[in-house]
Amino acid sequence: MPIDPEAALEITAFSWVPPFAQGLVRDLRVRWACEELGLPYRERLVSAMDRPEWYYAEQPWGQVPYLRDGEVTLFESGAMLLHIAESTGRLLAPSGQERACALSWLFAAFNSVEPWLFELSNINTFSKNEEWAKLRKPSLLATVGQRLDRMQAQLGDFEWLAGAFSIADIAMVTVLRNLALADMLVDRPALAAYVERGTIRPAFQTALADQLAAFARNAPEPART
Repeated sequence: MPIDPEAALEITAFSWVPPFAQGLVRDLRVRWACEELGLPYRERLVSAMDRPEWYYAEQPWGQVPYLRDGEVTLFESGAMLLHIAESTGRLLAPSGQERACALSWLFAAFNSVEPWLFELSNINTFSKNEEWAKLRKPSLLATVGQRLDRMQAQLGDFEWLAGAFSIADIAMVTVLRNLALADMLVDRPALAAYVERGTIRPAFQTALADQLAAFARNAPEPART
């Protein structure tokens, strides 16, 4: 589904981020959901490096994405996924255990998995030369590994987390794409296959291409030497 500048649904995203973050910014989740459903949306791009002051009145921390659906506005990507699913009646079972499982995994992605991966990314990238990071890393790797093992056991031979493909899978696949996990998924083939199933979906590929296209259009000029 092409981006439509006249669409009622508006996704606020960053105009550009450094290469290490490209393809990982959270507006990808909302773009993906829209692509799965064939929902047209328009982009509103803001600077990640010089975030406009007015934006903090909409998103308290200046983060992305931010969603406007007519008169309804939301921040936090999980809330947006739930809103899109409930407003369309798709990507989430209407009732019963399948819905309960999808909601449980949706919240688990953001509360029981992602925070640990953020810490691991920080230790591996931004604080890797700090003494505290070197001391913290072994126990953190053990904790992350245990959580992944538990999740792999729950997934078992199922294709998706809660029956049919749902917003829970959009959330969890995007969380597990964290670059810090690359080596850890090698030893967990069921989880690696799960992530691959998600990322080969045409809707994911289109969403990713659209996010990267925005970054390419707005890339800063190379510094002159």
